Amino acid sequence: MAKWLVKTEPSECSIDDFAKQPGTPIPWDGVRNYQARNFLRQMAAGDQVFIYHSSCKHIGIAGIVRVTQSAYPDPAQFDPESPYHDPKSTPEQPRWQAVDMQFVEKLPALISLDRLKNREGLDQLPLVRKGSRLSVMPVSADEWRLILGHTT
Repeated sequence: MAKWLVKTEPSECSIDDFAKQPGTPIPWDGVRNYQARNFLRQMAAGDQVFIYHSSCKHIGIAGIVRVTQSAYPDPAQFDPESPYHDPKSTPEQPRWQAVDMQFVEKLPALISLDRLKNREGLDQLPLVRKGSRLSVMPVSADEWRLILGHTT
């Protein structure tokens, strides 16, 4: 199974939102970057995902969720009332994907971006590379283990 990291603004969807509904899958939609969309397409049920809080006071990895439904056309792209509407996307040729994810655990403490940047062995993780702003990215098995080593 693959490992991933997704960025979110906690005011949109946080690890606490997942924790409040532990048995309920939450759609991960609204991704409007082609490279991030391509990563969503690669996600499969059972994959584990770090939830990374961004654009907030406390930035960092807050918890883990798992993919429960692999990529499907993001319904928001077809909704003219949605901020994620894409008038060029059609049901026959959807441009954007969503996945469903479900709560696994909230980490005992947030793993800050500064701690991740200073951790040896994470220099290839897109999150810590200069200029990388992707909202969805793969995490290698070794990177996953190194990051979880920060929780103790």
